[in-house]
Amino acid sequence: MKTNAPTMKDVAREAGVALGTVSKVFNGITVGESYRIKVETAAQKLGYQVNQYARGLRASKTYTVAVILPGVDHPFFAALAQHLCTALAQRDHRMLLYVTASRPDMEQLCVKMVRQNRVDGIIGLTYNPLQIDDDLPFVSIDRSFAADVPCVASDNYSGGRIAAEKLLELGCQRLAFLRIGSANPSETDKRGDGFEMVCRTRNIHYDAIRLKDGEDLAQFKEFFRSHMKGGKIDIDGFFCSTDLLAWRIQQMLQELGIRVPEDVQIIGFDGIRRFGGESLYCSTIVQPVQKIAETSVDLLLDKDRANAPSLICLPVAYAPGGTTRE
Repeated sequence: MKTNAPTMKDVAREAGVALGTVSKVFNGITVGESYRIKVETAAQKLGYQVNQYARGLRASKTYTVAVILPGVDHPFFAALAQHLCTALAQRDHRMLLYVTASRPDMEQLCVKMVRQNRVDGIIGLTYNPLQIDDDLPFVSIDRSFAADVPCVASDNYSGGRIAAEKLLELGCQRLAFLRIGSANPSETDKRGDGFEMVCRTRNIHYDAIRLKDGEDLAQFKEFFRSHMKGGKIDIDGFFCSTDLLAWRIQQMLQELGIRVPEDVQIIGFDGIRRFGGESLYCSTIVQPVQKIAETSVDLLLDKDRANAPSLICLPVAYAPGGTTRE
């Protein structure tokens, strides 16, 4: 009995096609649909597995992409990692995940490790300064580094605008924007910009409180107390820069005896869903996380990267999640 693993020659013989046709199919080169089906059917029947290592040596590729994320304990980042892994697998690539806890030194170390491990490129979500080698393909999520480094982001400005308009539509008369995030500029800053534009255009009084990562969230509670009189707060609509912040703000308000959404309404940003269910954490501006992942992978693996756009903004949408009065 034949005990050796099947080879490409065995697949070609089983499929009744030339060896070159088999090679083209396994290397992603276009062939006639009927030939592709024959080859894949024969490979499945024989149990043939593509030798990715040998394939990579021939093509000077590793078919591995590094992904740098602040963490995977946040539901949005976890969902993004899952969709990136799926999108890469569909393109016959593996994902090497680096988690940095948003530390600049860890992020730069990851780039160095990526160089040592020889990957075909990096997809990174980082809000810190980062040195990127010119010859290593890089796609950024949420932050523009340079004109020749593609950035994929949600339409954050439109998201902030939609949030303000929705709160006003639902009857709110005095609004506030609350943010906690990196001190380094990023596309996410535009969430507050869109919100404030609507308020100024429509002559709506609003407050804006922006904290940096690591600052004490108790400052938000002090802000709430300063706007309370007789057990009531004079702000009735909040837009929070993330769903996680919206959830925390809801807890703070309830501790002060303020009901959500009866007394105040809250809209977050991300569209994250609770683990084990489909319910949203809060009313929110939903980011197209799957599309963000797929677009990032497409840009990174595109052979014609010279014409890649410097910024791609993907549309967002509002979804009620219990913290507004629909």
